[in-house]
Amino acid sequence: MTKRFLIVDDDPTFTRVLSRAMTRRGFDVQVARSAEDTALLIENWIPDLATVDLKIEGSSGLSIIPHLKEKNAEMRILMLTGYASIATAVEAIKLGATQYLPKPADAEQILAALDQVEADAEREVTEQPMSVNRLEWEHIQKVLNEHEGNISATARALGMHRRTLQRKLAKRPVKR
Repeated sequence: MTKRFLIVDDDPTFTRVLSRAMTRRGFDVQVARSAEDTALLIENWIPDLATVDLKIEGSSGLSIIPHLKEKNAEMRILMLTGYASIATAVEAIKLGATQYLPKPADAEQILAALDQVEADAEREVTEQPMSVNRLEWEHIQKVLNEHEGNISATARALGMHRRTLQRKLAKRPVKR
């Protein structure tokens, strides 16, 4: 039986490329561009595997994970994002995601992450600490998560102007 693969992402180029790659690998692929699209799609079509983008049109991809797990508790879900942070990774795993992967990621990396069952105790630990800019990004993400995505409440908690926080959030995170 063909495995069903759901891609939840609002980037048309990424979804087209990933959909084509997964179809070539024998998956039955469907694409949803928002939480609403996902809810409608999974009423009649239950996926076995899913990739969910953190930042999608209208809401956070984190809100989709519990609905997917409710439909299929065995579903393997990969949270994909260009805005990777420790706080969102932890939250995604708590909500039921199988793995978390920063973008850009190709089909092979995605399938490897979805296939990984056991934790890797031999994973290399970098000797280089995070930069101050990366630490700031991580802290902002943690406080934003604590305030359930509320920008105004997060800005107050961080002691910064709301527009300053919005500018920082609009930038891509620093790699290290």
